[in-house]
Amino acid sequence: MESLMEKSDYGALLKKIVERNMVYNKLGKVASYIPALARSNPEDIGISLWDVDGNIYSYGDYDKKFTIQSISKVVGLIIGLMDHGEDYIFNKLSVEATREAFDFVEGSLEKLDNPMTNAGAITICSLIKGDNSEEKLERVLSFTRKLCGNENIGINHKVFLSEKETGNKNKSIAYLLKSMGKIQGDLDEILDLYFKQCSIEVSARDLAHMGLIIANKGVNPETNEEIFPKALAKTIQAAMTIFGMYNESGKYFLDVGLPSKSGVGGGIMALVPNTMGIGVYSPALNERGNSIVGIEVLKDLSKELSLHLLG
Repeated sequence: MESLMEKSDYGALLKKIVERNMVYNKLGKVASYIPALARSNPEDIGISLWDVDGNIYSYGDYDKKFTIQSISKVVGLIIGLMDHGEDYIFNKLSVEATREAFDFVEGSLEKLDNPMTNAGAITICSLIKGDNSEEKLERVLSFTRKLCGNENIGINHKVFLSEKETGNKNKSIAYLLKSMGKIQGDLDEILDLYFKQCSIEVSARDLAHMGLIIANKGVNPETNEEIFPKALAKTIQAAMTIFGMYNESGKYFLDVGLPSKSGVGGGIMALVPNTMGIGVYSPALNERGNSIVGIEVLKDLSKELSLHLLG
């Protein structure tokens, strides 16, 4: 895929795009239903691009740490697929988008949740293999570090405790899933794993590297290490495209045209297949729970570099 400009101009382009769109943060609000997230600075904006040739272009608050939140659902889905295979996972979960919000409470035995809803992600947490809860958490952390290319990634325990204390809706989802026979195991351990994976701290630069690995079909182009099997790449990219931006995924793909996943911490992880990963951070959210500046920045970036997958 050819861009409209030389890569040497990418740094200046990122600066221009961020400065052009920072005004949108006044139209959004930081997540407040998790008290620890309410302290985020809505004026923070950072972006990072990481391509298969090893070039990194960044601007703004690209190294600022924030919690990964729902972007961790991509991590969990990959681990679940590696542990059980596609047939097993998508017999339990749906490949269809939902019109409902990401944290809707499912009440029908006939209707399945996709992996990017909270119900779907909690289901996957119940399926991650490990002899105990500590081993399961370490698998999630270790895999996230590999995807992000950063061994220093850890959990923000203040956010974890805040989520655990106030996450009554997620607790109700878990109990409902248990009552419907959709999950097995100790609910407290499953919920702790879910809350902890959402509380992993990353930066826009880390997300760009994660997007790069997925764009490069599971292989780290810097080391040639296979992080996950190539055969899973299409499924992961499809899941991000279909329901990665909550219940505005269709409009987002129309405007931006890239597989992406957002989180209420303000992050968006996007990718251009076979080409690059993109990480954006701006914690002011729209009414759907997506970074309002992040979407506008990615719209501009897609247009300026002709990245839209449909041309």
